[in-house]
Formats: sequence, C-alpha cells, structure tokens
Amino acid sequence: MAKPLEIDEVWSSRIVNSVNGLEYGTVQIVVHDGRIVQIERTERKRFESEVALREQQVVEARHQGNRRKG
Repeated sequence: MAKPLEIDEVWSSRIVNSVNGLEYGTVQIVVHDGRIVQIERTERKRFESEVALREQQVVEARHQGNRRKG
C-alpha cells in the first residue's frame, strides 16, 4: 500500500512558484517512496502567424480610433 503523501509549507511554496506565471506548459511533481523529490516545469511559447498578428493590429487600431472619437 502506498504511503500517504505529506506536503509541507516548503514544497507547497515550491509548487505554487512553479505554476505562477506559466501560460502554457506543465508542472510535474515526482514522488519517490511517498515523498516529493522533484518538480519539473516545462514551458511552451506559442507564437501567432503573421496573418493573425496583422489582423490583431487592425482590430486594435480600429478600437483605438473609436475611443478617440467618443
């Protein structure tokens, strides 16, 4: 039977710090013999295509123009 996992304040803080600021990715918690021994953070960066960026710039420019008129 597996040992119950105990998470102290130090590991809890480490886990929260690993997740903070993560927009796309994963956080894996490695457990050995019922104890956390490692935290792995894999972050992904997503980049929009040039077409999508241009479309976004057009929408933002229109939005700014409408705010100036009103």
